[in-house]
Amino acid sequence: MADIRIHRDHALGLKRAREIAWAWAEQVEEKFDMECTVLEGKTSDTVEFTRSGVKGELIVTADHFELHAKLGLLLGAFKSTIEGEIQKELDGLLAGEAGGGKKTAGKKKPA
Repeated sequence: MADIRIHRDHALGLKRAREIAWAWAEQVEEKFDMECTVLEGKTSDTVEFTRSGVKGELIVTADHFELHAKLGLLLGAFKSTIEGEIQKELDGLLAGEAGGGKKTAGKKKPA
């Protein structure tokens, strides 16, 4: 199994970081056929994502995003490509965060 770990610091605060994480979840649901679940907490949220050959989570706090994903044997060969796409999606949302509105992912559960 291949692991992907991505860390991004930010100064958005939890409310705005949550909105970006939910927008990211919507994007990966559509673009990569992922199933995402948002677990909302008081000081952080966790976006769990899964599909055949991929399982991971994006932890969202007031000052950083922490993504960890495990790729199955077949997708492990494409680790660098998949990691690049994940970084591109997340970085794109962070770069354009000032112009976006609030979005939510398909499923939310309180923590």
